[in-house]
Amino acid sequence: MTERGISLADVYRARAVITPLARRTPLVPSSSLSERCGAPVYLKLETMQDMGAFKIRGAANRIFSLDVEERERGVVTVSTGNHGRAVAYAARHQGVRAIVCLSRLVPAVKVEAIKALGAEVLIVGDSQDEAQEEAERLVDDRGLTFVNPFDDPWVIAGQGTIGLELLEDIPEIDTVIVPIGGGGLIGGIALVLKSASPAARVVGVSMARGAAMIDSQNAGKPILVEEVETLADSLGGGIGLSNRYSFTMVRDFVDKMIVVSEKQIAAAMVHAYRHERLVVEGGGSVGIAALLHDLVPDIRGHTAVVLSGNNVDMDVFGGIVGTRRD
Repeated sequence: MTERGISLADVYRARAVITPLARRTPLVPSSSLSERCGAPVYLKLETMQDMGAFKIRGAANRIFSLDVEERERGVVTVSTGNHGRAVAYAARHQGVRAIVCLSRLVPAVKVEAIKALGAEVLIVGDSQDEAQEEAERLVDDRGLTFVNPFDDPWVIAGQGTIGLELLEDIPEIDTVIVPIGGGGLIGGIALVLKSASPAARVVGVSMARGAAMIDSQNAGKPILVEEVETLADSLGGGIGLSNRYSFTMVRDFVDKMIVVSEKQIAAAMVHAYRHERLVVEGGGSVGIAALLHDLVPDIRGHTAVVLSGNNVDMDVFGGIVGTRRD
């Protein structure tokens, strides 16, 4: 690890470490989006991870890095759902006790999925920031190891393995469009892409309602952002006022950041289902939303869109795809 947090070598090491739990996911062409954009568009299907989201990459890399004493004491994390599920899964695989702190905004389907993996779940407060306070208290009181959902070198390196796969599948890739929440996913991918090709463009997309990383970048420092209900719940929560890694990586490596509305996110979920035959959660569909609504300028060459997860309440999903027409 470096002062910035990670190096390209750390990402390569992470790929070897996480192989038992994180699969290499397909990169498939999208004829509908390619026709719309006038250039080849591909979809990176992190929806096909066993946990339904990319988060298993970073969680596995962090859990596997624990020493003997840390494994015996156990881990604690805070999550909007997908990271907590991934930590629970990786911890169970390694025989490590895990506690996951969640806010009341986390959908019930994600809470139950975490419990089913054997982790202890604590529902604390109305925001990820409040759940974070409880996790920090448990670190102090019980000596647990905190597994940060995004601002952790091991986690970022794990997420960066997606970038390695993108480059291997499309060496001449021009643009990558990535959901942006806390910045660990886009930071890891951007590090890899910029290391190989500085001209490659990295675009981050978040929801308009509570885009903590984008608002923080616009402010020039990490700031508090109100967390509210959104279809893109997996992108919610703050980035931490003491953010050490992901804020800087986003600042240094990401070329453009975009926000999309709730209506645009819903339209993207419908498009993924009807045109791509894919179930994609709101936070995972924001890249499609940006393309559908012509928010990414100068699409040319080969463009990849990361679909980060499929962990959506199917009753909610059915209501969205069953009532909309595009």
